[in-house]
Amino acid sequence: MSNQLPNEARVIPLRPHGARPSGAPPRQAPPAPAAKEPLWRDLVGDVLRRERLAQERTLKDVADEARISMPYLSEVERGRKEASSEVLAAAAHALGLGLGDLLTRAQGELTRVASRYAAGSRRGAATSSHDGMCLAA
Repeated sequence: MSNQLPNEARVIPLRPHGARPSGAPPRQAPPAPAAKEPLWRDLVGDVLRRERLAQERTLKDVADEARISMPYLSEVERGRKEASSEVLAAAAHALGLGLGDLLTRAQGELTRVASRYAAGSRRGAATSSHDGMCLAA
C-alpha cells in the first residue's frame, strides 16, 4: 500500500529539469517585454504629484483645499483612479493651475513618453508628430 494520501497526485517527470532532447537547438533567452503604452490617468497623476511636491505641499493640504478626500487624491496621483473632470479641475485649482494647464502638461508627457514607446515597438517605421491635443468623450 502507498503512503500517499488518496487525493494527492504523483508527478513523474518525463525528463530531468532543464534537459533537452538530443539534437534540439539550444534555448534562446525570452524576448524582452515591450514597453507598455502610458495610461492617461498615470500621466495626469504624475503631473499632479510633481506639482504638489514642487510646491512642497502635503497631500492633506491640497486635498482639503480641493475639497476631495486625501485617500482619493492619493489614488489619483498614483494613477489608480480615473478621476472626473470636476475632481481634476479642483485638484489643479488647489495647486494654482487651471484644468487646461494640467491637461497640457499631461499631454506633453504623453507625447514624450509615447514617442519612446513608438520607437521601441515600430523600429524603422515613420512616426507622426502631434502638436495638438485630442480628447474623446
